[in-house]
Amino acid sequence: MNELYHLLVRTEREEELHRRAWRLAEQFSARAAHYDERAEFPFANFALLKEAGFLSLTVPAEYGGGGASLYELVLVQETLAQGDGATALSLGWHLSIVMRLYLLRRWPEAVLIRLASEITERHVLINSAHSERATGSPARGGKPTTTACFRNGRWVLHGRKAFASLAPALDYVLISATIDSSGEVGEFLVPMKTPGLRIEPTWHTLGMKATRSDDLILDGVEVEPEALVEMLEKPVGAAPAQGWLLHVPACYLGIAIAARNEALRFAQTYQPNTLSQPIASTPEVQRKIAEMEWRLVHARHFLYSIADLWDRYPDKRHEMKEELATAKFIATNTALEVVDWAMRIVGGQSLYADSPLGRYYRDVRAGLHNPPADDLTIAWLAKRALAGSRTRAKADA
Repeated sequence: MNELYHLLVRTEREEELHRRAWRLAEQFSARAAHYDERAEFPFANFALLKEAGFLSLTVPAEYGGGGASLYELVLVQETLAQGDGATALSLGWHLSIVMRLYLLRRWPEAVLIRLASEITERHVLINSAHSERATGSPARGGKPTTTACFRNGRWVLHGRKAFASLAPALDYVLISATIDSSGEVGEFLVPMKTPGLRIEPTWHTLGMKATRSDDLILDGVEVEPEALVEMLEKPVGAAPAQGWLLHVPACYLGIAIAARNEALRFAQTYQPNTLSQPIASTPEVQRKIAEMEWRLVHARHFLYSIADLWDRYPDKRHEMKEELATAKFIATNTALEVVDWAMRIVGGQSLYADSPLGRYYRDVRAGLHNPPADDLTIAWLAKRALAGSRTRAKADA
């Protein structure tokens, strides 16, 4: 087993998941540059994921799925991302949506049963489309400008959604919309083949190109009454603790590990004619390697420990918003630093187009813009600390 996992893989099941994910990651790595250069969705990678049963990983066992814990989701995501970050992040949105749906179980049971069957048997893909350019991140509480009106016994949706990852491969999309008659926000389960729903290819980006997070246009999309699966009583993304979002930091740490591995490979094989041994023998390169290592040890053990706490203490999940956000904050910023150190080790050769480090450098930047944003995390931590201080002061008075 990879030396990075000997302490983190605790059970035979986790070891098997890691091995299966690693076999896929090796295949993903061989074509990651191709998809990145062409900004194409990695359909071949998802065909392998479907064949391996990974799309149903977070469907509960009682619904016929893999019943993965949050810890196992983090392990799989980090491993897959070492092969291709865009593939892992895309899969993560599907897996996290599924985990959320079956943990909260706010939808009608019949819909949950049908969706689980479609995921496990037909390997359908689902993601949410809540973001809009007019409102910014849903985590900040903006109300959707996308509208829903009930007309002639059907819901009719109009609007535009941004950052719809997996758009070309989706079977279903969750659309948040403001209901015109009440002003409430509802969530609608919409098949991607519904007339009036189309993809506009807007995803011309610096990194994570292969996620194809294009815009969705809803031009008079008509759906049945039961398509309204949930009323979003709070602003989208405002749930107090969303453990399933740890798939995001796991992905970026996986990319950072790939950069670390590339730097180690280079350092152990590159020998300029000024040295009698490869550059890994020099104190300065070893210092840079250590800079990568301590950051990864710190971020990874914190991430996995938070995932483990989420799994072991479900009654405390409502108190974990700040811990979950901090895990993402540490992981994504650490990923930036580790990739930077990797490029410093490789030096000018890291700038060549045929080096994977350029892709890693661009892809990890996207982590800063996945939820929750760093400034929200900082604000939450400060508010919790101040609230605790006031509570202690009152108790002492």
